[in-house]
Amino acid sequence: MTPETRKTASTVPSEAKREAEACGIPGVEAAIWTERMVSALVNGVAGGQWYSLMDKVCAPKTLALAWARVRANRGAAGVDGQGVERFAAQAERYLAELSRALREGCYRPAAVKRVEIPKGPGQTRPLGIPTVQDRIVQTALKLVIEPIFEVQFLATSFGFRPGRGCKEALREVDRLLKAGYTQVVEADLKGYFDRIPHERLMARVASSVSDGRVLDLIRGWLEQDILQGLDRWTPTGGTPQGAVISPLLANVYLHPLDERMMAKGYRMVRYADDFVVLCATREEAERALQEIRRWVADHGLTLHPEKTRIGDSRQPGAGFDFLGYRFEAGKRWVRQQSLQRFKDAIRGKTRRTRGESLARIVQDLNPLLRGWFHYFKQAHPFTFERLDKFIRRRLRAVLRKHTKRPGRGACQADHQRWPKAFFAAAGLFALYPAWQTARNSR
Repeated sequence: MTPETRKTASTVPSEAKREAEACGIPGVEAAIWTERMVSALVNGVAGGQWYSLMDKVCAPKTLALAWARVRANRGAAGVDGQGVERFAAQAERYLAELSRALREGCYRPAAVKRVEIPKGPGQTRPLGIPTVQDRIVQTALKLVIEPIFEVQFLATSFGFRPGRGCKEALREVDRLLKAGYTQVVEADLKGYFDRIPHERLMARVASSVSDGRVLDLIRGWLEQDILQGLDRWTPTGGTPQGAVISPLLANVYLHPLDERMMAKGYRMVRYADDFVVLCATREEAERALQEIRRWVADHGLTLHPEKTRIGDSRQPGAGFDFLGYRFEAGKRWVRQQSLQRFKDAIRGKTRRTRGESLARIVQDLNPLLRGWFHYFKQAHPFTFERLDKFIRRRLRAVLRKHTKRPGRGACQADHQRWPKAFFAAAGLFALYPAWQTARNSR
């Protein structure tokens, strides 16, 4: 970027955003990216590296926009105990202090609060909770640098990118399966977010961003102390899960894998550290897996031995899991772990001892049912019929408890007393009828 470009004010005409969108660059914020910056983004910059970005990060407009996003996402308080509402009470003062600290180079991130959240039966995964101020600064930096990497990322990457997500990734998998690429490499990187080598990651970022102060910010977040209970330590690798900037950094580190697989002619669909490679033959799939193994070993990562395999999606018992779905025997099912978590959530809301009316329980259930169906509506309809029966049985048990009678609500008399029509009249969202409506509307 030229000195003249760097001095351009951060107030941007709407034409700049339209130009960026017209060029297919998502994530460009008109309040941050000037017309000349967008042109440089489209046409490239000298040496492929961007300088003098810190002034955009600490600009009041950038921090205000970042704060608005952090506030909308809510989230828990970090190690300082300051939540979103407490920050909001004096947001103007806090943002001014943040801007000044960033300009003067005296901003220092606080430790990350680590908690364990449920992952599956008897399993948990660590989640890092930065302070509200750190989340704001990370969001501000992401707003500034994300478009720089977005123009490099390939169409094979779908996770944590603006305008892309799980549904787009699943559609691409469907398209490739229907095109005959049924031999599938299912790969999973073991503890990826905890194992990314810091120096190699920083080298990847520095290949596109040469602003030393921006690089210092990122390194500071990678080396933030982690606080869990009374334990405190400094990580030597990985990016903190839960940090705003982590998904972008994770994509930056895996981008060379996307490039390598595409250069070799393989059809990969990647969502963060979860990816599949769809091939026409078993031999091609085996070669693709060997290519992945070599790249992973060369870059300080490890494939999960139990979650990395080759399967023929046409055969029963030989399919693959991806983003909550199970692809097997030419059909798409809900993955067993995803189904179990959903049923556990329903059990939690339909305990027989729950002393509330059916109307209140249904009101509590429906958002869960609608949200789950919205994601899994492409699954085999048999799943929805069975789940509807399961849900009604749970509710009949609750109704029996209301009438001071024991039982699970599974006898014929309960079906007659509280039939499907009864629950429909109570406003219960039914999965199978919703699937029928969605199918007829396609």
